[in-house]
Amino acid sequence: MRKLVGVAVVAVAFAVATASYGLHDLWSDAAAAERHAPGPPPGIPVTAGKVVAADEPDFLTGIGSVQAYNTVTIKSRVDGQIVAVNFKEGQEIKAGDALFQIDPRPYQATLEVAQANKAKDEAGLASAQADLGRYTALVGSGYQSRQSVDQQKATVLQLQAALKSDQAQIDAAQLNLNFCDIRAPISGRLGVRLVDIGNMVHAADPGGLVTITQTKPIFVTFTLPQNELHKIHEKQVLAPLTTIAYGDDDVTKLGEGKLAVIDNTIDPSSGTIRLKSAFANLDERLWPGEFVNVRLILRIRKGVPVVPAETVQEGEDGKYVYVIKPDNTVERRKVAVASVQDGVAIIAKGLKIGESVVVQGQYRLVDGSHVQIRPPATKAAS
Repeated sequence: MRKLVGVAVVAVAFAVATASYGLHDLWSDAAAAERHAPGPPPGIPVTAGKVVAADEPDFLTGIGSVQAYNTVTIKSRVDGQIVAVNFKEGQEIKAGDALFQIDPRPYQATLEVAQANKAKDEAGLASAQADLGRYTALVGSGYQSRQSVDQQKATVLQLQAALKSDQAQIDAAQLNLNFCDIRAPISGRLGVRLVDIGNMVHAADPGGLVTITQTKPIFVTFTLPQNELHKIHEKQVLAPLTTIAYGDDDVTKLGEGKLAVIDNTIDPSSGTIRLKSAFANLDERLWPGEFVNVRLILRIRKGVPVVPAETVQEGEDGKYVYVIKPDNTVERRKVAVASVQDGVAIIAKGLKIGESVVVQGQYRLVDGSHVQIRPPATKAAS
């Protein structure tokens, strides 16, 4: 009896062990199968961005040249030797500042001669007038004839005319003496000195002594196609249009001014209209003779949707953008672009502010692709 019970216990234990081993093996196989089962395909890596609202200018572009507000070539108005130079080349000066001194001694002597002649004629006039008074008093008594009186009157008139001539010569001599002191007629910046101290100069010399350019304010002259003229007129009558000058790279801003002049004729040979804008130029970043890139701002678009320019792609059916949905799939959507400027595309139709879009990585995408958003690349420190 005990043997039968022992056999039964062994059988039950074997069955339990076998059952336990089978269940564990089943679990292991299921886990392994789950680990090796194919998951969802990885998303295509892309760089994402947002459609944002911005105030963007609508502008016309052209190439212009910087022109001094005023340019003066300083010349001598009298002949003589330069005895003093009272400035440094490139110096900024004010109107009335002394520049050159011409030897004044010959003109001082001429002035003194004219003054002496006037004094002599004044004395002669006084004597002639006294004689005229006496002659006039003696006419009635017969001691002087009427002819003598008339002749004395003529002498008085001649001396009076001589005094006027003397005064004119004094004024001319004084003027020439003043011209020996050459001063700046305008405020501005001096150029390179063209004549050194000690040289003889003449009023008839074709060259000058130095030039002055007025750089504050300053002008920028540029041209635009004639078909833009009506837009310019429409906006200019409302308010003076803003003009921005940029450097050769079209990025470095040099100054901001206002449109001052629209030329009165169109150049028929080129079909362009010439315009001139005035800049305060207080920092003197604009320099006469410099070429600049010009933007004439026609208006400011307020709160328009914009995206980076590389977001917009060109296809057979026009421009499109990949819009990222909440489930990280993309929708290829047609858009209308108003303009592209400074690396930014202004969207006229097709996108809403706040939507996520693919900025980079579009070349592997199709409508409905699953994407993996990667952080934007950062520039390495230089």
